[in-house]
Amino acid sequence: MNVLEIRNATKRFGSLVALRNVALSVPAGELRAIIGPNGAGKTTLFNLVSGFFAPSAGSVLFAGRDVTALAAHQRVALGMARTFQITEIFPELTVFENVRIAAEVAAGYRLRPRLGRSERAEVCRRVEQTLELAGLAAKAKRLAGELAHGDQRVAEIAMALALKPRLLLLDEPTAGMGEQETQEITRLIRRLRAAGELTIVLIEHDMRVVFHLADRITVLCYGELLAEGTPQEIAANEAVQEAYLGKAA
Repeated sequence: MNVLEIRNATKRFGSLVALRNVALSVPAGELRAIIGPNGAGKTTLFNLVSGFFAPSAGSVLFAGRDVTALAAHQRVALGMARTFQITEIFPELTVFENVRIAAEVAAGYRLRPRLGRSERAEVCRRVEQTLELAGLAAKAKRLAGELAHGDQRVAEIAMALALKPRLLLLDEPTAGMGEQETQEITRLIRRLRAAGELTIVLIEHDMRVVFHLADRITVLCYGELLAEGTPQEIAANEAVQEAYLGKAA
């Protein structure tokens, strides 16, 4: 079953065509990487999937359901979560509090001013499990704004995980990171794959990360689908080498 399906999506901004007739299918449990040069339309594609933009044409299906007309928060409620190029956390709150907010949203408590004892206990259990999985349990009481850049990115991923997603969209998770932080994020994504039935789609410029993690790779160029295949197929694709990989090397 395809968790995500994009059918001939086009997005126009006035005379600019950011995406043109892009089709994409991601089966359950797959880790799909989206790559391409700057301006290829990668983040625009994520914005269409997550509901921040409406397509000019085409449709988006999530777990077989057409969600094209649904708002971003409605897609989150169905099991879709994402991170952003620029880290989105609450810096004045602790790591635990950041993740707790997401856990309460996932439990349907977003508009509840107070929770009962059993509800609080369940939320705390969910937060503790998420922090343990993300490797942040020892930093739960730290203010998120005091963390190193890499840990802030992990905290944002933990917030997304606390939403209990079926589909996790990671927008350049290693952006701005050094070698060690990149390795830690890569290991985290591997743990997420091993932990359950999570389907992951990531945008990434670091080809080492892409080729070590991805089951399949989709290549965009100037808003159009250039190629799709396994890491081995993409590495050997002459059109991809000319448009992207060769220049990156």
